[in-house]
Amino acid sequence: MSEAELLALPTAVSVQVAARALNIGVNKAYELIKAGEFPVRLLTLGQTIKVPTAELRTYLGVEMSVTVAREIAS
Repeated sequence: MSEAELLALPTAVSVQVAARALNIGVNKAYELIKAGEFPVRLLTLGQTIKVPTAELRTYLGVEMSVTVAREIAS
């Protein structure tokens, strides 16, 4: 996933999208979740698991500048 794609993601994403951003398979992502070793915090909403995009970006070293945030918002 490119930096531009990471910056355009919504506030929280699915495990599938997070796995793509981390360049791992979905099965590996769920293995890490089950083992309590997923690299960022998870949000559990019933049976749905979401990954906070801000934490995913931080883990990957992709920071959103104010300029980029304004460009995405417009």
